[in-house]
Amino acid sequence: MNAITMTGIVKCFGPVRANDGIDFTVAAKEIHCLLGENGTGKSTLMNILFGLYHPDAGEIMINEKKVSISSPNDAYNLGIGMVHQHFMLVSQLTVLENIILGKESGGFFLNRKESRERVEELVERFGFKLELQEKVANLSVGMKQRVEILKTLYRGADIIILDEPTAVLTPQEVDELFKILRQLREKGKTIVFITHKLNETMALSDRITVIRKGKVVFNCNTSDTSEKELATQMVGRQVENIVVKKGQKTGPVVLELKGVRLHERAGETVSLSVRAGEILGIAGVDGNGQQELEEMIVGNRKVTEGQIFINGTDVSQMPVKDRKAMGLGYIPSDRHKNAMISSFSITENFLLGYQGAKEYCSRGFISYDKLKQDAAKQIEDFEIKVAGVEQEIGQLSGGNQQKVILGREISHDPGLILVAQPVRGLDIGAIEKVHKTLLQLKEQGKAILLISAELSEIMNLSDRIAVFYEGSTSAAFDNGSYTKEEIGLYMAGKKQEVRDHETDV
Repeated sequence: MNAITMTGIVKCFGPVRANDGIDFTVAAKEIHCLLGENGTGKSTLMNILFGLYHPDAGEIMINEKKVSISSPNDAYNLGIGMVHQHFMLVSQLTVLENIILGKESGGFFLNRKESRERVEELVERFGFKLELQEKVANLSVGMKQRVEILKTLYRGADIIILDEPTAVLTPQEVDELFKILRQLREKGKTIVFITHKLNETMALSDRITVIRKGKVVFNCNTSDTSEKELATQMVGRQVENIVVKKGQKTGPVVLELKGVRLHERAGETVSLSVRAGEILGIAGVDGNGQQELEEMIVGNRKVTEGQIFINGTDVSQMPVKDRKAMGLGYIPSDRHKNAMISSFSITENFLLGYQGAKEYCSRGFISYDKLKQDAAKQIEDFEIKVAGVEQEIGQLSGGNQQKVILGREISHDPGLILVAQPVRGLDIGAIEKVHKTLLQLKEQGKAILLISAELSEIMNLSDRIAVFYEGSTSAAFDNGSYTKEEIGLYMAGKKQEVRDHETDV
């Protein structure tokens, strides 16, 4: 029997058809991965199933009965629950209070005893390890996710949708999540897992549906496909696996941090260096000091303790423009906030951060001809899909916006490149281009500091790796010295024991 049957689903946002006649079927008691690049309509389709969006056309059947879903309450009444990418929990309430919030037992007065008994029964039945009286604020990201899943079960969900659930988890937390989802399947639940990660899709799912540009382009049993085939279906062409070439000779130290305290809660200061011709990767779960590191290096956050050097010069108190003039290229983690102005043209965005550069500005006047010429060259070199250099950058896809920013920064031939979360929100094709560019820059002798929450990206591109936990370095080593699972332990707070082959960061 099919638990979910969605037929001819159409959803438009203005002129954009996010879902373009999608047919989507999920059998009861299976784990079904909804796979696709970012922005292809996966979340839109599931938000329709959960009642957050209303389709412009099409019909939905749950357990082979036609239904109308106008709100999340309708979805819950039909046994459908959803765990969103950004958790919807109240930090100062306990685990128990978060689970029962909005679905309390009792009439005018809350029957806490009955509510607790119901939750405890679910915890025991599904093997969740949760302390119900613990405040959510004190939980790890992985434990918060369990609370969200338990919330859906408490509301009677037999169909559970998870939207990019592994984005902020360590490898160990991903393994634990997969165990829980398999247990839920064994207990008769149906799971829809939205993702763009191929390895997770192959490891977890029973069946796969691939969406590209708002349409279903492929579906199959997981046992009948491969990561390579799925990547080709997602992008529409074969995708090259980009991996760093080890053993390249490095040059002098370009960036050095000495005893820098990233924030007042950090137990230890951070010292690290990046040499010409290498990529130093900063691994860690988001929120462990990466943002502070990024902002201090570029000059957007004050250094209160320690020093930062670029090519031997102390830049700790130097403004951003002077650091960029010294050869710092910067691709920020939040491109919309710190790297572009959406309503400006591509040409105008190409000037941002370089308003005083001599090639663009002379005697207070800006040379727009030179700007347009350079912008057009980067559009060609990076294969950026645009109507022209006068098109507003906000009208481009996330991948094309990132290519504009990357092209702008490297066009000034920086010796040091700070790259933070460079592929966040990008599709496989754009990721491939960004990674190729970073490795080319490394081979040209550039020093690259790569900050990423994607551990696979760090391991594929970095020569050396430093792991951040709570604002300090929990481990530092040459890439290849540790497995993904071992690095995950450092991401969760384990401290490194020094071994012969390990290196200072």
